[in-house]
Amino acid sequence: MKCVIIDDEPLAIDVIKSYCERIDFIEIVGVFTNAIDAHLVLNSKQVDLIFLDIEMPQINGIEFINSISNKPLFIFTTAYSEYALEGFELNAVDYLMKPIPYHRFVKSVLRAKEIMNFKNNQITSLMNTFPAYGSVTEEPKLIFLRSDYENVKVEVNDIKYVQGLKDYLKVNLESTNKSIITLSNFKDISEKLPKHNFIRIHKSYLVNIHHIKSVQKSRVVIGDEKVPIGDSYKADFFNRLGI
Repeated sequence: MKCVIIDDEPLAIDVIKSYCERIDFIEIVGVFTNAIDAHLVLNSKQVDLIFLDIEMPQINGIEFINSISNKPLFIFTTAYSEYALEGFELNAVDYLMKPIPYHRFVKSVLRAKEIMNFKNNQITSLMNTFPAYGSVTEEPKLIFLRSDYENVKVEVNDIKYVQGLKDYLKVNLESTNKSIITLSNFKDISEKLPKHNFIRIHKSYLVNIHHIKSVQKSRVVIGDEKVPIGDSYKADFFNRLGI
């Protein structure tokens, strides 16, 4: 796992570095005393895990995590317990209180490794289960959706997911990060979309399997968005993914 350490206390950095050096599957690719400098590494290198202090100058750890679009796994390392609830609400792997005992550090890192392995296995399963873009030649690559007073051309692979809104559908696109509102229903749009790629996971959601980053117990993560999995759809959905 490639990791980054962000902490404004040199002593804390030294402790975390020494702990990382004792774990053979951890590789440190960056060490920073402020979060702003870390942005460059996150944009240019693969980073699997961040060890992140919270109380720092310029921008604190929570603000930093909220500013990242594609978040790696992260573990908060701090002397302040009052941030614990907010930290876990951000889906932190763990919240380590300073001074950090080595056994707690190891437990936290093993948890991060388990989560990363689970995500990687899901991605592999999806790639093996579903064909890549354009591999099913009989399926359409383009569809037209009626929106307001025009028919809008949409690339099928650009659709992240479709959300039902009473008599309308909200079609969310990746390329523009925008959506198209169309007067339609799930039955009609399902007939237009490739059945290999699109799965109904909720009475109000139809998702493109190729845009799923990870699958949690009751929701899927698509980009930075979390889409719920309906109880009545869960068994079929998990069965199709092989999980």
